[in-house]
Amino acid sequence: MSFLYFYKIDIIKKYMPMITRKIFLSLVAFFVGAGTAMPCTNLIVTKGASKDGSVIVSYSADSHQLFGELYFWPAAEWAEGTILKIYEWDTGKYMGEIPQARRTYSVTGNMNEYQLLIGETTFGGRSEFNDPTAMMDYGSLIYLALQRCKTAREAILLIDNLMQTYGYASSGESFSIADPDEVWIMEIMAKAPRMVEGVNVNKGAVWAARHIPDGYISGHANQARITNLDFDDPDNCLYSPDVISHAREMGIFSGKDKDFSFSDVYAPVDFGAARACDARIWAYFNRFADGMDKYLDYAMGHNLTNRMPLYVKPNVKLSFRDVAGMMRDHFEGTPMDMTCDIGAGSNALPYRWRPMSFEVDGKTYVNERAISTQQTGWWFVGQCRSDLPRDLGGLYWFGVDDAGTSALIPFYSVSQRVPRCIEEGNGSMLEYSETSLFWIVNRVAQFAYLRYNQTGAEVRNVVDAWENEMVEKTAHIDQIALTLYKQDPALAREFLTDFSVNAAQELFDKWVELDKYLMVKYIDGNIKHQNPDGSFTNNGNSVRIPKSPISGGQTQKWKEAVVKDNGTILESR
Repeated sequence: MSFLYFYKIDIIKKYMPMITRKIFLSLVAFFVGAGTAMPCTNLIVTKGASKDGSVIVSYSADSHQLFGELYFWPAAEWAEGTILKIYEWDTGKYMGEIPQARRTYSVTGNMNEYQLLIGETTFGGRSEFNDPTAMMDYGSLIYLALQRCKTAREAILLIDNLMQTYGYASSGESFSIADPDEVWIMEIMAKAPRMVEGVNVNKGAVWAARHIPDGYISGHANQARITNLDFDDPDNCLYSPDVISHAREMGIFSGKDKDFSFSDVYAPVDFGAARACDARIWAYFNRFADGMDKYLDYAMGHNLTNRMPLYVKPNVKLSFRDVAGMMRDHFEGTPMDMTCDIGAGSNALPYRWRPMSFEVDGKTYVNERAISTQQTGWWFVGQCRSDLPRDLGGLYWFGVDDAGTSALIPFYSVSQRVPRCIEEGNGSMLEYSETSLFWIVNRVAQFAYLRYNQTGAEVRNVVDAWENEMVEKTAHIDQIALTLYKQDPALAREFLTDFSVNAAQELFDKWVELDKYLMVKYIDGNIKHQNPDGSFTNNGNSVRIPKSPISGGQTQKWKEAVVKDNGTILESR
C-alpha cells in the first residue's frame, strides 16, 4: 500500500493541530483517491519560460563510474580555525586543506536551503591549460558554493575567489547556476601554468558568465557555448579581468576585444563537439522553439560556422514534466533518431554501447550521443520557486540511473535527512545492495534494454503515472506546508522531510515489484496474456500454467537488414 495512504491516518494526525479543516479534508480526499570528468547535460528554463513561474535546471551525471546516491550536508556552525579537507569529487583524490566557513547551509543533492541550484558539464578545452598544482576541482567548487552561498551571483563570485586563491584543478567546465529569480551559465578554463622556482605564478582560472534573459531557455552539454561578451553590461555579463589578456599572452587570440569569443578561443568547436555535444542542446531547442531546422547542419557537425545561439525563446511555456521528458530524449523524430537504424537491433533500442565511434573499410562512423544515456549515475530536475517562502520553494526532483528508464522523486530542498535507499554508502559501483534504489532501477533498465519497444514502453508508462501523481501531490503538500510554515517553520520542514523520505521509499518498493512483474511477463522473449485487472491469464485448466504466450517479434527494419545480410541462407523454400 502506498505510504501516502497513511498520511490520512498517521502523519496528518501528527500535524493536525496546525492544519485547517478545509485543507485537511481536501488532502484526505486526494490521497485516498489517487571517476573521470563526466559527459553530462544541463537544460535551463527561466521564470518567464516556465508554466508555473519557476526557474528550472536539469542535470544528468553521466559517468560510467559514478554511483547513484543523494548527497546531503546539514546546516552547521563551525568554530573559528576549523579546517576543511578537499577531495576531488569524481576520483576521491586528496587535494589539500582550506579554512572552513563559520556557517554552512543545508544542501540536498545539488540544491541548498536557499534554493541555490548548480549543475555542470565538462567541455575539456585546451589540454595545455592544466594546473597540476591546483586544489579546487569543479565538484568541490559546486558543493562549497552550495554550502556557502544564497544566490547565483554570490556563487559566481565565490567560485572565482576559490579558484584564484587555491588554483583550478579541472579541465574546462560549464556551470548552470540558478536561484528563484535568475539563472546563469558560467564557463571556466584553468590558466596555462607558468612555474617560477617551483611556484605556479599563473594560478587560477579565466572565466565568463552570461545571464540567461527571462522568457528564454538555454542549455549546455560538454561544449563551451559562451561566445562574445558584452563588457559594458555587468548585470548580464561577468568575466575574469584577464579573460582576454591571458589568451593574448598565450598566443591564442590576437584580434580586437569586441571580436573575442570565449568558446572559440578556449574551446574551439570541432565535429565531435558539435555532433556528440551541442547536438543534444539542438534537440532541446528543436523540440520547443521555432526555426531550429536551420541549425541542423551544425548539430550534425557538417557546418561548424553555423553555431546555435546561447539561448532561444520557446514557442510554449515549459513544465517540470516537459523538462523531465526532454532528459529522456534519444533524438526521436530527427535525422539522428536512435530508434530507427539497424544499430537499434531487433527491438528499437535507442542506446549504443561504447565506444562512440567505429571503423569500417578505413572510414570512421559515429554512435550518436543523446541526452538520455545508459551510463547515468544520477540526475535531477530542480525547481526554484519564488512564489513560495524560501524554505518551501526548492523542489529537487531526483533520479538514479538512465533517465529513460527511471522515475524522479520529489525532494524538498529543506529536507533534514536522506532515506536509506538513496543514502551515500548504501552500495557502490563495486558492491550490490538489495536496499539501494540505484541497483533495483538498474535491474529494471537492463531488462528493458533487451526488448526496449516492449518492456521499455511499459517502464515508461509506470514512470509517467508516478510523476504525474507526484506533481499533483506536491501541489497539495505545498498547501499543507505553507499552513504549517505560518505557525512553525521547523514543523513545516519536518513535514516536507517526511514526505520526501517516504516518497523515495515508495518508489523503491514500486520498482522492486516492477522488476518481478517484468520478469514474469517477458521471460524468454515471450509476452504473457493479461486479464483486465492486470493479472496473468492461465490456460483455463490450471492456475499455474499460462495461456500460450504472444511472440515478441522484431522490427521490420531489423528483418530487412537480416535478409540483406544473410537472406540467401535464411530464405524459406
